[in-house]
Amino acid sequence: MPSVLDSLKRFFEDRRFSARLEFLRDLPLCEGLRRHELGSLQQSFHSRVYKEGEALFLEGDIGRALFIVESGKVELTKRGPDGSPQRIAELGPGSLFGEMALLEQLPRSASAIAVEKSEMLLLYRSKLDEILHYHPRIGVAVMRHLARLLSARLRRVSDQVTTAGASFSR
Repeated sequence: MPSVLDSLKRFFEDRRFSARLEFLRDLPLCEGLRRHELGSLQQSFHSRVYKEGEALFLEGDIGRALFIVESGKVELTKRGPDGSPQRIAELGPGSLFGEMALLEQLPRSASAIAVEKSEMLLLYRSKLDEILHYHPRIGVAVMRHLARLLSARLRRVSDQVTTAGASFSR
């Protein structure tokens, strides 16, 4: 009969666990986390596979989770003035989106559709709350990255608005 230690050893040596740990280690979201902290964070993610053409979420849905593309591709679209979808971006492995759902539960500002079969890691707001409570060092690292990400995106939009304004004034 295998001991608890043997069972734990098999769990930590599991290839899928190790591969996902390496994937997470390379994400800016996990920057500075130790291996055991990555393991704790990994357990907070929900893994889901989406079929080609399947919606991860639609513009206007209430956001509840951050998404990380583990494999495949996702297209982000926003409804244009005529109501037709306008492509914002196509995201591949390692891309993170939907982060605002971790901060506030408001309607999504865009839709996300799987371009091909795609495996996603989802971090729900309730899981982030647990991380912040039980593993504050991990939670602070995640929140620090989210703050940097949002700051960079706001700066980029601000630069686009400034550039567009300069074009109109000429």
